[in-house]
Formats: sequence, C-alpha cells, structure tokens
Amino acid sequence: MSDKPISQDTSRAPTSQKRATPIQAGAKDAIGGSVSVTIDGEKTKVPLGTTILEACREMGVHIPTLCHHSDLCIAGVCRVCVVEVEGMRTLQAACAFPITAPITVRTHTAQVRRSRRHIIDLMLKYHYGECYACGRNNNCELQALAKEYGVDFFRFGHPDKPMHDVDRSSHSVVRDMNKCVLCRRCVRTCIDLQEVGVLEAIERGEETTISTYLDKPLGDVVCINCGQCINRCPTGALRANDPTDEVWAAIEDPTKHVVIQTAPSPRAGIGECFGLEPGTPMTYEMNTALRRCGFDKIFDTNFTADLTIIEEGTELLIRLYKALVEKDTEVALPQYTSCSPGWVKYLEHFNPEMIPNLSTAKSPQQMFGAVIKTYYAKMHNIDPKDIVTVALMPCSAKKFECNRPEMCDSGFKDVDYGLTTRELGKMISEAGIDLPAMPKSDFDDPFGTATGSGVIFGATGGVMEAALRTVIELVVGCKVEDLFEHADILPVRGFEGVRYVELPITEVGPVPEIVSHLVPNWDWLKGATLKVAVAHGTANAKKVLDDIKAGGKFSECHFIEFMGCPGGCIGGGGQPIPTSPEIRAARAAAIYAEDADCEVRKSHENPAVLKIYNDFLMEGPCGHLSHKLLHTGYTARGKYIS
Repeated sequence: MSDKPISQDTSRAPTSQKRATPIQAGAKDAIGGSVSVTIDGEKTKVPLGTTILEACREMGVHIPTLCHHSDLCIAGVCRVCVVEVEGMRTLQAACAFPITAPITVRTHTAQVRRSRRHIIDLMLKYHYGECYACGRNNNCELQALAKEYGVDFFRFGHPDKPMHDVDRSSHSVVRDMNKCVLCRRCVRTCIDLQEVGVLEAIERGEETTISTYLDKPLGDVVCINCGQCINRCPTGALRANDPTDEVWAAIEDPTKHVVIQTAPSPRAGIGECFGLEPGTPMTYEMNTALRRCGFDKIFDTNFTADLTIIEEGTELLIRLYKALVEKDTEVALPQYTSCSPGWVKYLEHFNPEMIPNLSTAKSPQQMFGAVIKTYYAKMHNIDPKDIVTVALMPCSAKKFECNRPEMCDSGFKDVDYGLTTRELGKMISEAGIDLPAMPKSDFDDPFGTATGSGVIFGATGGVMEAALRTVIELVVGCKVEDLFEHADILPVRGFEGVRYVELPITEVGPVPEIVSHLVPNWDWLKGATLKVAVAHGTANAKKVLDDIKAGGKFSECHFIEFMGCPGGCIGGGGQPIPTSPEIRAARAAAIYAEDADCEVRKSHENPAVLKIYNDFLMEGPCGHLSHKLLHTGYTARGKYIS
C-alpha cells in the first residue's frame, strides 16, 4: 500500500448549509463581479449577491439577528435585522436582501431602532416564563436582544400563564412551545440541515405554532434525538432532558459507587461554558473538577473507543473474508459504523432494510457501561447493583441510547445516565468550581489509558482514521507511519459533507495473534483496493444511502463512517451553544492536537485493551463474551440473536 495512489471525493455540504439564496448564487455564477454599497455613509464594494447583513459584518457594522444562523438557509422571518434602503418604501430584512445594484443603506435610524424594539416587544408578548428559571438564562438570544434594545416593560403585554403543555416524552429533547418565538430555526435544522423533517410550522397568523405531525409528542414521532434543533434554538423552547438531579442524588448516596466516563469532544468544548475560547482543551482540569463534584472514579471513554476499533475492525475483516473467500452472498457490505446513536436511529426509521449493514459493535458509551458492571465490578468486588454509571457525552441522542431496553447485557442497565457537556458545565458551576482554575489530574486506572485513535473519535472522519490505523497495521504488517506521515491519514479528515478514499493493498503481512483465530492468512486481500467513505450529518448520510440504493460508487465501499451531527461529535446536540462552522473547526483542532500529543496513537497498541482481552475477553475480538457484552444482537445477515 502506498500513500500516493489515493482518490478522493470532496462532495459539498447540503444546500441548506450554503448561505447564498438561489438569487445570489445564480447572480454570482452568471455575472460575477462586484457592486458598490454605501452603509451608514461609508462606501465599499462587495461581491454581487452579497446580503446586506454580510456586507455590514464585513465592515464591522453590528446588525441584530434572531432567525439567521450561519448553518442554515436564509429565512428572513423575524425581521429583527431590518434596515433602511434608500428609495424603498418599507424597511428591508438585511439577512435576506441580496445586493445586485448600488444601494445606500442606513442601519440605525430612529425608524429602524423603533421597529426593532417593537418586533422584540411583540415576541415577548407571546414568550411565557421567567428568565431566572430558564435553562438558557444568560445565554438566550431573545434576552440579549431585549437588553440591547432597552426593553424595560412589556409594551404589548405578556402571558400570565402557559398556553402549551411541556413535551417531556423524549429521553433526549424537551419542547416548551411557551418560549418559542417562531424563528423557525428548528424547522430549517430538522428539514434542511438534517433532512429528518419532524418539525414544521402549522396554522397561520396568530395561530402559527411549531409542531410535529398531527401534534404528536416527540417521543412518538421519527425524531432521531440528535439535538441539532436545541443547538440552534435562540431561546429555551428546546432543551435536553436533564438528569443532573438524579446524578447528584447518586453521588450523595453513600451506598452507591458512582463512576463517570468522559468522551473526547466535551473536553474541547466545556471551556466555552466558562468563557474560554472554543477549542480550549480542559481534559485534565475537568478530571479534577469531577473528583471535587464527588464522582468516585473518572474514566476515559477513549478506552472503549479503542475497544470499539478492535471489535468493529475485526468484524469488518470477518465480513470481507466471508464475502471474498467463502463467497457468502448474504453478508451485508458496506459495513456502516454504529457509534452515533442519532445516525443509527435515522437508519432504523428511514432505511430499516439496511440495518444488517450496521456494525454490531456497540458505541463506546455502551461498551463502557457493560465493562464497568462486569469486568470492573468483579475486579473490585463491587455488587453491580451498587454501581451507577454516568456518561459525559457531546450528544443528546446518547440519552436515548442508554435508555434503549436492549442495553442491559451486563444484567443491569449498562449506562444509567447520559450527561451533555452543557449539563456537566452546570454541575461544575453548582459545586462552586471554576473549571479553568483547576489543577490538572489524570484519569483513574484501569480505564485511564487510551490512545490518539480514541481521541479523534470526536471529529468527523476520526472513527475511520482510527480504524484504518489499526486495520492497515494488522493486514499490511508495516507501521502506518511508513505510509502516512505521523500516522495522520489526512484524506479522511475535513468538513466536506462526504469524503471517499481508495487504499490499494499491494502487500500483506502475517496474521497478528489477536485475530489469528479468525483467518488463516491475508493472501486473499493482496491486490485488493479498500474503499471507504465518511459522511457527517444525516442530510449527507441520505445522499450516500441514496447512491448505494442506486448502485453508485458508494455501493462498492467496504466501510463507511456515518455521524449523525454536522462535524461529528464536536458538533453534537449536547455541546455548548452557540455553534457555527468556525466553532466546530476550533474544537476539532483541539481534538487533533491531543491526538498528536498522545504517546500511543493506535487502538491495537493500547495496553489496557490488550489486558482486558488477556484477562476477561479471552476468546478475543468478536468472541462469545465480547459478542454478549460489546455487540448488539444483530448479525451481519440481519438476524437478531439473544
């Protein structure tokens, strides 16, 4: 194998992520060039089709927004960004006005200021609730606008009682439409960004509301629990289902042994909850804070990320052997990753016929829960019923995943509670802890040893890169550094919506001991080309699945990484708000920097992983016990086994 003969496809993100309107895009493509614009007396030139909002931001002129979001298509529904355009009778929404001819704009006239204030007052007329009792207090865009425009009384009235019941039917997302301001960000997120389509605007005029099909509870519709709507909601109308009171109760119960596992992405984001810049790593400060909160043990989810790579990679090799050598036509290929519960639920809802393609390997979160209540409990002579497992995740869908009834292979509920990054930030603050000021401390043994491969699970392409680092060394028999500088497999990195890579296998090595019980040799792979792909966000997943169903190039892949959220876990529905492409890029940079600093960077070289196979999972990867604890009951042929 060589690092040169690699082909890539960098398909772009879905249309909903492009900020230009169809008019703008068409004008730029057809005409190009620039146009003059005068904003508050300052004259400049901007590319044809640039919106007034974009032009103002380029010039450093502040324009308030509410419905606008850098991830979403333009809507222009809230009108908070109105400006005067010379020669036009009415005020114009700056976010939705493409500049196609020279114009003069005034952004802060008396009429503009009054109009913005009245728009905010009208929103407050229907916005029920007290700010101090809201989870978005001090991080609410409506609250910030009210302060910015001097709202000191409710000019048009204010609700004295809730008009809607709070929907708590979902394990992941709570909907409180009493706080909704009809900005439709959640609708555009669900329909355009994720292409799930659970939420929509119904009725008209004053009767307009945001709801689900037939106004059913979220727990009864095809919501995938990704929480992307939460991350883009400007108020407290959408929030995660918060279990922090139950976690505090467990910590305070002297009969309970409370352990927490921490995923990589929250470490790159939690600093934002304490005023730090996105991408400021807080891994070891967070360990100290967790101990001071009262957790008995702090473990690294990267340990089971490494375990996932061994199990999932072995499963892929087994599938390939059955398909290529044994000519088993029922083996499902490509194999899909299964560590993103939002993606898994998307597949279950929209493409259930492809469930056999999912890796049977559980996510690192669920593997950890099963290991804690079996291997760890036995090691420390603790009754599993007295162990409470908490998972710190960047993801709201992880709350749904840990509550799936089948996730109890340890004989108990494998993971008791899922905490988001935001929720842990709140817990740390409640404990009177200033996270950035904490001294650094390490994870606890025996699950504190992890690798760079486990770390990069947090970014899109990370699972694929981690798997390739291991599979290449197991099959080719040489160091991955000989093929990719510093073991950085750059072709699978990046934020393009879909990536496609071909890796020719020109040489093979001996079969390593860890998988020697599964295949006799690698000769059957010599001369083959491993084809892999990466997709993040379910809109991009849909593109790949549609291509596979049509018999396109992705149908020839052997392994595909799917992540439910844009950017992967660093853009998860439980990460700090706000989110944007720039923020997600900063978090990803922190993830890759931590990977580069790791002493061990490949999952199959993790000594703690090798030890668990030697001491507990003694039949090796994909053996009977590992299948019972670390895999779901689905087989590669789509049959469920108990």
